[in-house]
Amino acid sequence: MIYTLRLTSVLLVALALIPAGAHLFAMINKFHLDRAEYLISQRAYDGWSLFSIVIIAALVSTLALSIWLNRSGEPHWLAATAFLCIAATQVIFWLFTFPANKATQNWTVLPEAWQTLRYQWEYSHAASAILNFVALFVLLLSVVRTD
Repeated sequence: MIYTLRLTSVLLVALALIPAGAHLFAMINKFHLDRAEYLISQRAYDGWSLFSIVIIAALVSTLALSIWLNRSGEPHWLAATAFLCIAATQVIFWLFTFPANKATQNWTVLPEAWQTLRYQWEYSHAASAILNFVALFVLLLSVVRTD
């Protein structure tokens, strides 16, 4: 069971890193876009909310792995760290990303303070990408550790 949970967790956390990483690597280029170009570029993310299924599954699997490892007497701190990283991405989303999405009606309109919202949105995704990477890294460490 632990093998299956580890494999599932690694797979789901890796999948969660895909959209976050895409946001991170596109961020610098998007800062150079003007108002109209930025609004158009945001349409590329339509439908990405479906990744919430992957993120929820990653949360559940890393939590289950951490609990299972703890109950079996194995070190669980790496799995717990992965869970906390994924959970932190949700805190960031609901505190920073979602309010920007709401204020711009999912980037279909740009209010006067759109640049502030853009930075808030882009940097929140960058922070989530870093946390997703850390989650994947510690999960991989938990698989290959020898202690």
